[in-house]
Amino acid sequence: MKPLNTYIDHTVLKADATSSDVKTLCQEARDHQFYAVCVNSCYVALCKEELAGTDVAIAAVIGFPLGAAHTAAKAAETEIAVAEGATEIDMVLAIGAMKEGRTDYVLEDIRAVVNAAGKGGAIVKVILETCLLTTEEIVDACLLAKGAGAAFVKTSTGFSTAGATAEHVRLMKQTVGDTMKVKASGGIRDRAKAVEMIEAGADRIGASASIAICAEDDN
Repeated sequence: MKPLNTYIDHTVLKADATSSDVKTLCQEARDHQFYAVCVNSCYVALCKEELAGTDVAIAAVIGFPLGAAHTAAKAAETEIAVAEGATEIDMVLAIGAMKEGRTDYVLEDIRAVVNAAGKGGAIVKVILETCLLTTEEIVDACLLAKGAGAAFVKTSTGFSTAGATAEHVRLMKQTVGDTMKVKASGGIRDRAKAVEMIEAGADRIGASASIAICAEDDN
């Protein structure tokens, strides 16, 4: 397994996060060489400024955390985030539409974001919010994300009833195989949990407790 820091999207998404918090996040990402930072879209430009000259990627969340924004709004937010420096887009699935079987809507919602991101060369991760979906819905959502051209499927926002589980990561990886990657996020606060997710098939870990996770890896 690669060093844990290379899997991590170092994250701050809380509602009361300030510019100072985001600057601290970026400094920590630089110091620990995390793969990326993950922020709300209004902070992308600040991250680009703070991370200039580094290899740290910038991920912006879109339609966060409910996934219920209008498709056009998700696409517009994506275009702005990419124009300001985001190279990765973590969009929230249209969960309600998924629950009621409106798969055409879900597909086009994802595709609109993928197309908007692609104009600037960014990739898309689709946050499924697995705690709200059945096993069948998780499989179907993975296949819709694949069909729409997304690069990743992601477990959770960290803002709902539960976060990532190894069972769901394993199911997602089995569904997408080598055609897509899987990001585990939500409730990953220590090395054991992070390793469990990676062993289940996660290619990336979303965490705010990233330093603590990697400190354990160093010991």
